[in-house]
Amino acid sequence: MTVQRILNDKGSAVTTCRPADTIANVAKVLADKKIGAVVVTEGDAVRGILSERDIVRAIAGQGDKALGKPASDYMTENVVTCALHDTNDDVMQIMTGGRFRHAPVVEDGKLVGIISIGDVVKRRIAEIEREAAEIREYITMA
Repeated sequence: MTVQRILNDKGSAVTTCRPADTIANVAKVLADKKIGAVVVTEGDAVRGILSERDIVRAIAGQGDKALGKPASDYMTENVVTCALHDTNDDVMQIMTGGRFRHAPVVEDGKLVGIISIGDVVKRRIAEIEREAAEIREYITMA
């Protein structure tokens, strides 16, 4: 399964923010949309990603002063992205190895989606269940 197929199933909507948006505003968006991260963009360019973990670290280090600071102060700048042709297994290895839970999908320099580790694991479990059903069917027919 590819990232393209995952996006076809779940949709390609991406919640973004600007580098100047405050941590308080981003936290509200995360809570309202029940999501774990936003992609920080300027125009079509991905500038970073800001996750719940980043916000927790900001507040732990700066207290409530962090809430008025811009996303650019706490975002992860060196964002690991994936492409539509990447496989589910490739993305799972990258996310697990890098210990992050969200990967923006970029194609031709343009943000086209985002996938989470939950999306990847859900698809992998479905593949395993399908394979097990095929094996059971093969055994009962033999």
